[in-house]
Amino acid sequence: MIRTTRSWRIAAAAVAAGLTLAACGTTDDEGGGDDENAGGGGGDAACDVSLAFFGPQTGPAAGLGQPIIQGAQLAIDQYNADAECEVGYELIDSQGSPDQAPSLATEAAGNEAIIGVVGPAFSGESDAAGPIFAEAGLPTISPSATNPALADNGWDTFHRALGNDATQGPAAAKYIQDTLQAKQVFVIDDASEYGAGLADIVKEELGDTVVGEDTIQVGDTDFSATVTAVTSSNADTVFFGGYYAEAALIVSQLRDRGYEGTFVVADGVKDPGYLDGAKDAAEGTIITCPCIPAEDPAVAEFASAYEEEFGEAPGTYAAEAYDAANIFLDGIAEGIDNREDMLTFVNEYDEQGVTKQLKFDETGEPSDVHVYAYSVKNGEIVSDQEIE
Repeated sequence: MIRTTRSWRIAAAAVAAGLTLAACGTTDDEGGGDDENAGGGGGDAACDVSLAFFGPQTGPAAGLGQPIIQGAQLAIDQYNADAECEVGYELIDSQGSPDQAPSLATEAAGNEAIIGVVGPAFSGESDAAGPIFAEAGLPTISPSATNPALADNGWDTFHRALGNDATQGPAAAKYIQDTLQAKQVFVIDDASEYGAGLADIVKEELGDTVVGEDTIQVGDTDFSATVTAVTSSNADTVFFGGYYAEAALIVSQLRDRGYEGTFVVADGVKDPGYLDGAKDAAEGTIITCPCIPAEDPAVAEFASAYEEEFGEAPGTYAAEAYDAANIFLDGIAEGIDNREDMLTFVNEYDEQGVTKQLKFDETGEPSDVHVYAYSVKNGEIVSDQEIE
C-alpha cells in the first residue's frame, strides 16, 4: 500500500538529467497540492540540503543506472512539488567503476549539503567508496548493490533496500534445480565483485550439478573459448554472473554455435540493453532479481506516476530507488538537516514502502527480502514467479 503521507502530485515538467535542483526556494503553483496529507516539506522541514545519486549515468552500464536515477528523481519531484524549501539532487556519475569511485566519493563527502546518497549502484564501487562515506558519516542506501560482503565491513552508514546475493544466489539455484530441473550446469562469471561473488554462491548451492566453470573479463567481446567449453561439457543449463553487455554477447555466440540449453542470469542483466544486444538469442533467458515486478499491484500507483513523468515503464530498481530516496525525504520533512541525525533516522526507520517494509538491521541489511524470476518472451522481459 502507498503511504498516504506522500503526495502523488508530480511537478509539471521533469527536471533534465544532470541538472541540480535549487537547494532552497519556493515552488511554483504548478504541481503543488493543497491536500493536508500531501508529502513535501512543511514549515519545519529542512532547507539547503541535497540528496545524491551515485552510480553509472554514462558508460557501458548506464542502462542500469537510468531507472535508479529516475526513481529517486520522481520521489524528489513529488516532495518538491509541495515544499517551501526544495531538496537538491546531485548526479554523481561513477560509470559503475570501482576505480573512479574513491575520488567521486571524496568529492561527495566534501559537499556538506549532501546528507544522503541513493547508491552506490554497483557492488564494486560500493566496496571502493564505502570507507569514505563511513568516515564522513554520510548515510547511503543502495537500491541495487547485492554483494553480501558489503554488510560485513562495519560501515554504520551502509544500507541497502533489497536482498543480497546470499538470498539471490540460493534462489537462482533453487529455480535451476526445481523449476528447470537441470541435470548439468555450466557456470560463468565476469570476475567482478558482483558477478564472481554471485556465481560462487550458485556453484556452492548446485554442488555436483556443476559440470564446468569459466571466468571472462568485463569488456571482452570474443567468447569462443568459453562457448567451446560449454558445448563440450554437455551442460543443459548455463548460469552467468555478470552484467548485460557481456551476457548479450555470450548468449548470442552460444546460439550461433547451436547451443540449445537454458541461459540463466541475474539482476545485472535485467535491462533493455540485453534485449537490444542479444536480439533473438535472448529468447527464453531466465533472469533472477530481488526487485519487485512493475506489474505487481503494490507498485501500480508508483508505476503509473513514473510513466507519466518519464514516458516509460519503470526499469530495474526504479521502485527500490524511489523507496530509498523517500526514506531520506521523510527525515528532511521532519527537519533533519545534517548527516549525523539523518543516519540515526535511517537506522531507526520502519515504514511500509512501495516495494517492501523498509527497515534495516544493525549491518544495514533489509528486514524484508523477496527474489523473483523473470523470463524473456517474445522479445520482452516478463515476470515469471516469486521464488520462495
